[in-house]
Amino acid sequence: MGDPCIICVAITGSVAQKSDNPAVPITVEEQVESTHAAFEAGASICHAHVRNPDGSPSSDPEKFARLKEGLEKHCPGMIIQFSTGGRSGAGHERGGMLPLRPDMASLTVGSNNFPTRVYENPPDLVDWLAAEMREYEVKPEIEAFDLGHIFQAAKMAGDGRLNGPLYIQFVFGVKNAMPADREVFEFYLKTVNRLAPDAEWCAAGIGAAQFEINEWCIANGGHTRTGLEDNVRLDRHTLAPSNAALVERAVELCGKYQRPVATPTQAREILRLRAVA
Repeated sequence: MGDPCIICVAITGSVAQKSDNPAVPITVEEQVESTHAAFEAGASICHAHVRNPDGSPSSDPEKFARLKEGLEKHCPGMIIQFSTGGRSGAGHERGGMLPLRPDMASLTVGSNNFPTRVYENPPDLVDWLAAEMREYEVKPEIEAFDLGHIFQAAKMAGDGRLNGPLYIQFVFGVKNAMPADREVFEFYLKTVNRLAPDAEWCAAGIGAAQFEINEWCIANGGHTRTGLEDNVRLDRHTLAPSNAALVERAVELCGKYQRPVATPTQAREILRLRAVA
């Protein structure tokens, strides 16, 4: 058997994704219920944004607090990872939930193009978010949309702005950013192994790339991410009925490659996170 594979479920998509698939959870109560099912299916990390009633992005720390409380109650031991991305507000609003001390938070250390806008991550904001994560003992998950983000994360770890060991997630399939390309995936992995040999890594595939990226990760000894934030379909013709259904598909791939699915306790040990009392 191979090493345990951590499965992250990214639970909440955009307003457009909710329109495409009603299974996308929007309210805190829907998010907790959907995450609980995914947790039971094998997910040990919940990657979460929060939303306003109309489905638009929210930066309200009170909503994050309610979500954290619900997840801790109904998904004991699950790793809670909040997003500090552009969907969590602008400027310092993006880190407004970090004083809640989630286990982890996503951090993108450079800018890149999205389908209709520039995803801006200026150096001063990145440094502030990283400092807040150190202050509140929140482990960053580095979202690498570009090769340069891996180099920048390694530099920040080297000069103490990020606490190691790193956890790096490659993001493939965002239009105008990095496509799902096998040779690029292999070069990303080679680069992480060279620059940060003690790092753990995973990858996310957006849209139709999700299942392919899941398989590349699991087959190559990494961890993986799935969920309705990234992809609302099981295949070209079938909507995913839930986040749990996408997690179940990742679990099947773990079986195919003889990788045990990491329990929350194992995931915390792998990522060197604090144990749950």
